[in-house]
Parts: sequence; structure tokens; C-alpha cells
Amino acid sequence: MPCLVALIALFAPRLVMVVMVIVSDYIGNAYETTIVPLLGFFFLPYTTLAYAWAWHAGDGSISGLPLVVVILGVLLDLGVIGGSAKSGDSGKVCRRE
Repeated sequence: MPCLVALIALFAPRLVMVVMVIVSDYIGNAYETTIVPLLGFFFLPYTTLAYAWAWHAGDGSISGLPLVVVILGVLLDLGVIGGSAKSGDSGKVCRRE
């Protein structure tokens, strides 16, 4: 079951976050406030999920492999954000002839 949730999280991280908040307190235990996961929901969903997993996997400390997973989450979020900017026509140069 955890592998299925991880696979779905790659395609729909916000959906997984909503289900996790409704069904369990997994994300709530990893964060002290409500504002950080809420901002993560809108801006950095992969990082938010990776941090919650890393916090639980490291029993409250993030180092080693869990830290690598958080860094991968940041890179995924930056790739998703940067990928949408690259798909536009802003890079083309218009020339008059």
C-alpha cells in the first residue's frame, strides 16, 4: 500500500496531501504549524510530502537518505515550475522582414 501511495504522489501530490490530511495525522505530526503545509500545498507539494516522509523515517531528524529525498523533492518542484515557463513562446525572437 505505501508503494501505491508513493506512485500516486508522483502524479498527483496535492491529491495525496488532501487524502493524508483527511485520513491520518501523518503530515500534521511532521509540521508544528498549519501554515507551512498549507503553503507547501500550493507552492511546493513534492517538497512538503518528502519532508513529512523524511521526518517520520528519521524519527524527527532529517539526515542521510531522508535528506536526499527532501532535496529530490525540491528539485522536482523546481522542475515542475520551470517546465511550465519553458513551454511558452517567450523564448522565440520575432523578426520583421
